[in-house]
Amino acid sequence: MEHVVEVEQGHPAADGRPSVGPTYRSAFARDGFPPPVPGLESCYDIFRMAVEKYPDNRMLGHREIVDGKAGAYVWKTYKEVFGLATKVGNSIRSRGLAKGSRCGIYGANCPEWIITMEACNAHGIYCVPLYDTLGAGAVEFILCHAEVEIAFTEEKKIEQAGDQEFDLPVNTKTDICTIMYTSGTTGDPKGVLISNASIMCLIAGVDRLLSSVNEQLEQTDVYMSYLPLAHIFDRVVEELFMFRGASIGFWRGDVKLLVEDIGTLKPTILCAVPRVLDRIFSGLQAKISSGGFIKSTLFNLAYKFKQFRMMRGAKHNEAAAICDKVVFSKVKEGLGGNVRVILSGAAPLATHVEEYLRVVTCAHVLQGYGLTETCAGSFVSLPNQMCMIGTVGPPVPNIDVRLESVPEMDYDALATRPRGEICIRGETLFSGYHKREDLTKDVLINGWFHTGDIGEWQPDGSMKIIDRKKNIFKLSQGEYVAVENLENIYGLVSAIDSIWVYGNSFESFLVAVVNPNKEALESWAVANGISGDFEALCDNPKAKEYILGELSKVGKEKKLKGFEFIKAVHLEPVPFDMDRDLITPTYKKKRPQLLKV
Repeated sequence: MEHVVEVEQGHPAADGRPSVGPTYRSAFARDGFPPPVPGLESCYDIFRMAVEKYPDNRMLGHREIVDGKAGAYVWKTYKEVFGLATKVGNSIRSRGLAKGSRCGIYGANCPEWIITMEACNAHGIYCVPLYDTLGAGAVEFILCHAEVEIAFTEEKKIEQAGDQEFDLPVNTKTDICTIMYTSGTTGDPKGVLISNASIMCLIAGVDRLLSSVNEQLEQTDVYMSYLPLAHIFDRVVEELFMFRGASIGFWRGDVKLLVEDIGTLKPTILCAVPRVLDRIFSGLQAKISSGGFIKSTLFNLAYKFKQFRMMRGAKHNEAAAICDKVVFSKVKEGLGGNVRVILSGAAPLATHVEEYLRVVTCAHVLQGYGLTETCAGSFVSLPNQMCMIGTVGPPVPNIDVRLESVPEMDYDALATRPRGEICIRGETLFSGYHKREDLTKDVLINGWFHTGDIGEWQPDGSMKIIDRKKNIFKLSQGEYVAVENLENIYGLVSAIDSIWVYGNSFESFLVAVVNPNKEALESWAVANGISGDFEALCDNPKAKEYILGELSKVGKEKKLKGFEFIKAVHLEPVPFDMDRDLITPTYKKKRPQLLKV
């Protein structure tokens, strides 16, 4: 466990509670957690101090539209943004809002989003993000549940603020900064209360982590803002960039134009969800296969050589310099040419995609894990550690972590290979669910937040997410099935993009709905002399047999039990999407909705 240190011993079950494993923290926090930054009491102080240190640095940028065409990025400096945020804050106060009031923000990522957020931060007003894909019913619920008094939308812009000035309250660390609603897979959204202290603690931990692995953020760094600011992942990353006086550029809001925006902005840090990285992977695969035999062979040889060297400990920028220059530089240029870190979060990243991108992008590809309740990043894999592929790495250096046994799922936190529910303790934790003290008590027990996710400690101290505590069901023969663990295993099949595994206590076997990979299925069809478009192929019984066979192969490789094998499959050409309410904005499957469809 070289990347973590033990701070408390585990103990067996007692007083009706399950047994718990030892408590660990990051080796980068061996001598204690990062101390607070002098003068920082609130998120507003992060912005205020950045304005004082870096007044003329580029802060917020967007693409200028000239004659209907997108041009270069135009920028507002930290000083300019401060002036606008001050006016917006005064305007909000002039409507009667004060410290503790609620202000909604409803719209896509843009400079105005951040300006409004900072205006709220300045006056201690709770920022309540509203997210389109939650649906009209959920938005109405949040507006009422959070008692939002004023809301900003894309269509309504303040053109001129009044001249009246208002005194700023003295905001404290324990004050709530934002109420961030999680979409959830069932029931109404939950309002997660996040304090100034949580965000500042997270920033201090991530900042130490980056400096410890020689990837410290600098003023010259540039971030592409396209993941929803209504989620904690993007929110805290942008706070970190502001903390360092770096630049944030915004996309145009169209996923089809994202790559072009990236090429124009030339970011140095790119955050992504697996769905985006899967598209990049598929696009690269298609481009390589269409490039002809010589180019394809050259690329594959370069890939195998660099991957071989990296697997044996070579750093990614030293493993194959010639291959990088001749072959992989084109991939790097496709991402703008300057990306040095790609961080994946919100959902599991397929192992083969993670390994592939680590080799070909000429950047560190890191996978992280966290929840809204833990203020995003709680674990993150480390640069140049190929052994951490498929894991979310060790804890960030500002939290304690332990596993709690789940006997009904046969997960033992004290076993030789410790497995159990991931529990987190530290200042990054949320302050509770808004108006839901009952739910808060369910998950916050003696200072430990119970995530509901099942993890497995790896020998090097990294964490592997293997299951979800809620997603178990019993088959008719009495066997328990941990469905999310199976979906992770079957997700290793390269011929599929997504899989939903289903079973119930009235049946003795499992079935699945699969989104096949279009290129893979069409290539199989050509090789086997089968005609038809993608939809027709999905209906073809032979295609179902092929996919079922591929699923069985990986099941045998991973030594699944007989009842864990898929016995029947339906091929669905249309991806599971938010438009049909089948997945959450963070790409978690909504199982009740999937069952209805």
